[in-house]
Amino acid sequence: MKQPLVRMEGISLSFGGVRALDRVDFDVYPGEVHGLLGHNGAGKSTLIRVLSGVYRPDEGRIWVRGEEGRLEEAVFHSPRDAQQRGIETIHQSLALADNLDAVANIFLGRERVRGLSLDEETMEAEARRTLERVGARVFSLRVPVISMSGGQRQAVAIARALQFRASVLIMDEPTAALGPEETARVKDLIRSLRSEGLGIVLISHDLHDVFDLSDRITVMKGGRVVGTVYTRDVTHDEVLQMIIAGVAPER
Repeated sequence: MKQPLVRMEGISLSFGGVRALDRVDFDVYPGEVHGLLGHNGAGKSTLIRVLSGVYRPDEGRIWVRGEEGRLEEAVFHSPRDAQQRGIETIHQSLALADNLDAVANIFLGRERVRGLSLDEETMEAEARRTLERVGARVFSLRVPVISMSGGQRQAVAIARALQFRASVLIMDEPTAALGPEETARVKDLIRSLRSEGLGIVLISHDLHDVFDLSDRITVMKGGRVVGTVYTRDVTHDEVLQMIIAGVAPER
C-alpha cells in the first residue's frame, strides 16, 4: 500500500491505575475509510483523543505524512497541533454553535479578517464553495444552524474540517439520529471524500454502515487491538466475535 497519512505505534495511556490503551497500533491511508469498532470502554474513544491531540500518550509514537510525502514524528500538545497537521475530528455532537449560521460555524475560531473587521464577504464565498464541494443542500448560509436538518448540520461540520485542508477526518457516529434519506446522503459524502484521497476514521456502532463504507476494520477490546482486517475478507459474525469475545478470525 501507499505511505499512510497517519501511523500510531505502541500507544499506551493510563489514568491512575487503569490502563486505557495498551500498545495500540493504528494507521489510515489516503483514500481509505478505516472503521474503528468496540464496545463502550474498549478504548477507541481514548485512542481517537490521542490522535486528535486531546490526550498525550504515556508511551508510543505518532507519525504524520509531511509535505514531501515522508512520515514525520509528531507530538501533539493540543487539538490545535493536530489540526495544523491536517487531522480534524467531527464529533457525534458535531460541536456546532446552534445560534450561529453556517459561515460563522465553519470559520469559528479561525475567522478571516480584513483590517480591524471580519471579512464576511470572503468567508461566505469560501464557505459556499466548500459546502458545494461536499454536495450540501443548504439553501441559506445565513440562518442559525439549529434550524437545519441533521444531514445539513453534518455537512456544515464536515465543511468546517475541509475548509482548513484536513487530510484525515475522524468521524464519530456520523449517521446517528439521521433518517434513511439523510443517512444515504452522508454515506455518499463519505465515499466522495474517500475518492478525493482523504483518510477517514469511522467510529460507529452500526455494523451495516461500517461494512458499507469501510475498507478496513480495527476492533478494540479492553484497551487493546483485537485485530485489523480487510472488510471484504470477513463476515458480520466474525466481526461480532471480535467485538464480543475479543477473538480475531482464523485465516
